[in-house]
Amino acid sequence: MTAADNTMARKVALITGAASGIGAASARRLAAAGASLVLTDINYSAVTALADELSKAGTQAAALQHDVTQPVDWENAVALAADTYGGLDIVVNNAGIAGDNTDLMNLDLEQWHSVLSVNLDGVFLGLRYAGPALEKRGGGSIINISSILGKVGFPGAAPYCASKGAVTLLTKSAALEWAPLNIRVNSVHPGFVETPLVTQALEDREDGAETAELLVAAHPLGRLGQASEIANAVAFLASDESSFMTGSELVIDGGYTAQ
Repeated sequence: MTAADNTMARKVALITGAASGIGAASARRLAAAGASLVLTDINYSAVTALADELSKAGTQAAALQHDVTQPVDWENAVALAADTYGGLDIVVNNAGIAGDNTDLMNLDLEQWHSVLSVNLDGVFLGLRYAGPALEKRGGGSIINISSILGKVGFPGAAPYCASKGAVTLLTKSAALEWAPLNIRVNSVHPGFVETPLVTQALEDREDGAETAELLVAAHPLGRLGQASEIANAVAFLASDESSFMTGSELVIDGGYTAQ
């Protein structure tokens, strides 16, 4: 697909965690393909600024403050898509947090739940509340943003790894249930990407600078990923070009997991 191909001119997409990073890049990519957008984030001012930017460029874009752990916020997000654009075709479950860099022997239940509630419960609720809206449209595409850390472990990140691994299999279960409804559900597994989430996680570590160098070296391509590279994959899965894909894991990691 080209950067502005209009292949989604009649599609409506809801993107969570859209204020920055992969979410914002995905919003810009789907906007370039002609989709109408519902952009949500816990950071209302930032997501509103993005929606305004895209609207001025000619995209239909609405913004909503959205805590993905709250069912009522999901009801409001899906209703906004229906009331503003007439329905919903694409969902990008992108919102996520890294959590603290805490080893298992010092990890408390509150820290565990804080990560699982956003990264896993948030995806479940997205499926639960957006699924019926896609069914009403005769099908659609759901893209769950997992991680390579949903496939391999990483020290100090047990809650994150557990949540992203669970998203991987939740995706497959939903894909099997909803294949007869023509709702495709796939997961995307980025390597380490230059986003505010990764930057903040590194800054929170005492050995952040050293860890950053090690992370770059761990990717055979010799660099971290860019949010736009993940957004291209999101656009592919959202489009009809991936019409025979469901329950798939699309890994985009610069070779990290090939070793």
